[in-house]
Amino acid sequence: MHVFHSHLHRARRFAHMRGAHRGDPFGRREGHRGPRRGGRVFDHGDLRWVLLKLIADKPAHGYELIRMVEESLGGAYSPSPGVIYPTLTLLEDLGYIAEVEGAGPRRAYAATDAGRAALAENEAQVASIFRRIAEVAERAGGGPAPQIVRAMENLRTALRLKLERGRLTEAEVAAVAAALDAAARAIETDAPRQR
Repeated sequence: MHVFHSHLHRARRFAHMRGAHRGDPFGRREGHRGPRRGGRVFDHGDLRWVLLKLIADKPAHGYELIRMVEESLGGAYSPSPGVIYPTLTLLEDLGYIAEVEGAGPRRAYAATDAGRAALAENEAQVASIFRRIAEVAERAGGGPAPQIVRAMENLRTALRLKLERGRLTEAEVAAVAAALDAAARAIETDAPRQR
């Protein structure tokens, strides 16, 4: 019986943390400004407001938004496509963004009237999130350039996808190794020499 109550308590606590509270579509408790744990850049729900604000400022597609977030944070954080795209789907389901017709091969989004109204209603919270982003970017001033962080992530993803497709042929192995060696030589050659 004790075990059952323990599981029930945990389930209720998890549901509470997930946050279907007070009609907040982003799962934030009203007035919640608690400390972020584990050095996370965003509290639960913050990234959704960030993406909505960026899209309201200028229609954009997923990879543009990844770039904008990482640049705004000075390279301290680069959201993965696995975080961005489900968040965009949620915003679309809420009616806060809509796909821009004829925007090219990638799905670009623009804010709807409902999305702009939500931003206006939560203006203080959104401003607080962007102030925190500016603070993180300032602290990360000495970190790697966001473009380099993004390129490193792109390389890691490309390699993982290539290797997950199955065993490579000898020609494929040679081609991948040659490409990596060429990139390493180019970086070494162009890097400023330490004296």
